[in-house]
Amino acid sequence: MTVLKDAPAGAARAVPTTPRRRRRRSGTAPPWLFAVPAIAVYALVVLYPSLAGVGSAFTDWSGVGQDRSFVGLANFRELLHDEQALGSLRNTLLLTVAIVFVQNGIGLLLALGVHTAIKSRMALRAVFFAPVVVSPVMVAFLWKYVYNPAPDAGLNAMLGAVGLGGLRQDWLGNPDIAIWSVAFTVIWQCAGYSMVIFLAGLEGVPRELHEAAMVDGAGTLHRFRYITWPLLAPAVTINLMLSTVGGLTLFSQILAMTNGGPGYATDTLSTVLYKQAFVYGRFGYSTAIALVLALFVAAVSFVQIAYLRSRETTS
Repeated sequence: MTVLKDAPAGAARAVPTTPRRRRRRSGTAPPWLFAVPAIAVYALVVLYPSLAGVGSAFTDWSGVGQDRSFVGLANFRELLHDEQALGSLRNTLLLTVAIVFVQNGIGLLLALGVHTAIKSRMALRAVFFAPVVVSPVMVAFLWKYVYNPAPDAGLNAMLGAVGLGGLRQDWLGNPDIAIWSVAFTVIWQCAGYSMVIFLAGLEGVPRELHEAAMVDGAGTLHRFRYITWPLLAPAVTINLMLSTVGGLTLFSQILAMTNGGPGYATDTLSTVLYKQAFVYGRFGYSTAIALVLALFVAAVSFVQIAYLRSRETTS
């Protein structure tokens, strides 16, 4: 109980102590202390190995034993003149651009389609999202069969059946189209993921705005441009961020479908660092590639999120 000191004599009244004040006086531990065990585990499992790996980027460690020598920036200088690594950077950027624009474009169209009042919209949502829940490696092996170069198997057989036999290709063996075949596989699997995020954004667009615009005579395209698209800004930010990071770090599908071939036609930075570490035994050099990749992804992500967030505030 607390007594008001500035009250007139004989009129002192008691003010009950609130539960919040009682908790503050009892010395209850701050909530962040509950996060200490999780932070300790994260530091042990993630931060320490990551920092140790950064140190390996400046050595010539083979990945076996403890023999290593400090080589300074030699690994990074070699990376600047490594034709395979530079080619893989080009492939990584091409894949990322294709995945970001095509995947999100298809995802947006699918979301707009299943957001309508058609009776089968729930079934279509499930069908379009189904590939997302399948393992990327399993999807890669499935499409590797579809891309079978034999004229009587997979995609080539289908093209022949519809009279388009002249379009038959060695889809994964032709250096000019192999990377686009891999990109199509990734887009096919992940477009449903983008669709779900766009669909969540569409559900948040007030119907009243569309109804008012229709009363004013606005057509479908004008309503999408001036109402739907600006309100989809948060969904666009999320989709672009996820697809960009996914494209820059693409690994499983390429390793399962082409292993970087033919030649180096489909190698990405992720597959190159894997081969340098576990095929050629150059763990220090592969760690240098991984460090450059991590910094590159972080830089692209920060620039992208800054631009997209500013777009959200001005939409």
